[in-house]
Amino acid sequence: MGNRFQVQDRYADGAQYIGGRLRPGTSGRTQDIVNPATGETVHSYELAGTADVDAAVDAAREAFPGWAGATPGERSDALHSFASVLAGQAADFAHAESLQCGKPIKLTTEFDVPGTVDNTAFFAGAARHLQGQSAGEYSGDHTSYVRREAIGVVGSIAPWNYPLQMAAWKVLPAIAAGNTIVLKPAEITPLTSLMFAEAAKEAGLPDGVINIVNGAGRDAGERLVGHPDVAMTSFTGSTPVGKRVAEIATATVKRLHLELGGKAPFVVFDDADLEAAVNGAVAGSLINSGQDCTAATRAYVQRPLYDAFVSGVADLMATVRLGDPFDPSTDLGPLISHLQRDRVAGFVDRARSYATVVTGGEAPQGELVKGAYYRPTLVAGAAQDSEIVQSEIFGPVLVVLPFDSDDEGIALANDTPYGLAASAWSRDVFRANRATREIKAGCVWINDHIPIISEMPHGGYKASGFGKDMSVYSFEEYTQVKHVMYDNTATVRKDWHRTIFGDRP
Repeated sequence: MGNRFQVQDRYADGAQYIGGRLRPGTSGRTQDIVNPATGETVHSYELAGTADVDAAVDAAREAFPGWAGATPGERSDALHSFASVLAGQAADFAHAESLQCGKPIKLTTEFDVPGTVDNTAFFAGAARHLQGQSAGEYSGDHTSYVRREAIGVVGSIAPWNYPLQMAAWKVLPAIAAGNTIVLKPAEITPLTSLMFAEAAKEAGLPDGVINIVNGAGRDAGERLVGHPDVAMTSFTGSTPVGKRVAEIATATVKRLHLELGGKAPFVVFDDADLEAAVNGAVAGSLINSGQDCTAATRAYVQRPLYDAFVSGVADLMATVRLGDPFDPSTDLGPLISHLQRDRVAGFVDRARSYATVVTGGEAPQGELVKGAYYRPTLVAGAAQDSEIVQSEIFGPVLVVLPFDSDDEGIALANDTPYGLAASAWSRDVFRANRATREIKAGCVWINDHIPIISEMPHGGYKASGFGKDMSVYSFEEYTQVKHVMYDNTATVRKDWHRTIFGDRP
């Protein structure tokens, strides 16, 4: 995957993966895949149209009975093989992810790819544990138990910030539970989603279980969400687009799972380890160039530590190395596009009228000028109700504000529409526990920010959406719960029949 010709050769037959084979799109429109570090087009392909979505849904529907009818052990074995194939291709996946996203190779090698392999191995095991409530005689005259059943064809839409991991988060719980899936990745980052589906075929998963359509949201995406044969929609992306997805999905009364935007608070109490908090803030705000809905974006620092925190974060941000994503020493890659870089710069430039840009706040020059790079940026002195505090920026920008009382710090942390993730920093177990109780977010870290694990759920509160990715909790999204009840009396006339006809026997 190291150059444009290898990418072009691999996907010369098209960038739609339907029923186990690659095919071209039918929209009549072409999409360029651009390396954001250089501005170079590494491949061009024809986007999917509505006919491609229909074909992918048909393939998934055809594959569903056989896959849903497989035993949990058979699905587990297939996923274990899948994990093994992914692990064997780890270097190729890391290279392709860096190529299409501009991620530093050390991030894709040490985070994106091993995380995806681990997710696959986890769901290989979890596939054997689709359990319901144990059988019991709850009425006295009947035995009841609960079945978990696959829903059917899942139509999922994934974003561009973590193409490989988001493909895994969408695909794995769905197919582990016995569903089949049509995934629409972001059209600007299709490579690793296609590779993921191809690896599944190599591992022995049946054709049609995983299908990939790469098309624009206005036609392929909306057709997938509104398709009458799609039983569930899972979407990860911005809150405004999530609202549109919900509107379309509601019209067909299908299951809906939304993982939307975030504006994660980073609350530093005055007894925190200052050095740990500074390091955590820089790492937590700059991961993936800040293009992470759980990234630390709002640091609230209790006033005794505030000045030292601002100084420490600014100094550490200044040491972060921007450069070629394929250089192992590069810390920070470009944003996904020049358009996104300019959007981030717009937030910072507008903030100059009401806040202080402590460090960063500019695109680098010199050899990086062709890429979509933006320097790590720290902003101080903004008001709580300002745009830069309230809006999702999705770039390497951290805003820091002071607070006085613990009550105020927690109230400020909760004072946005979002509730995806948060962290609190304190040596006091009671302070920390209070933060975990009172901060309204789907994940609250204590004395760290960002780590995720396959065994634990990921999902938000409020405008950050609903439903869970990863963990066995994700099966709540991807299964139907059915109550089965058996009569144990073998009597013709049940006692309750008297409420409908006749008298008590």
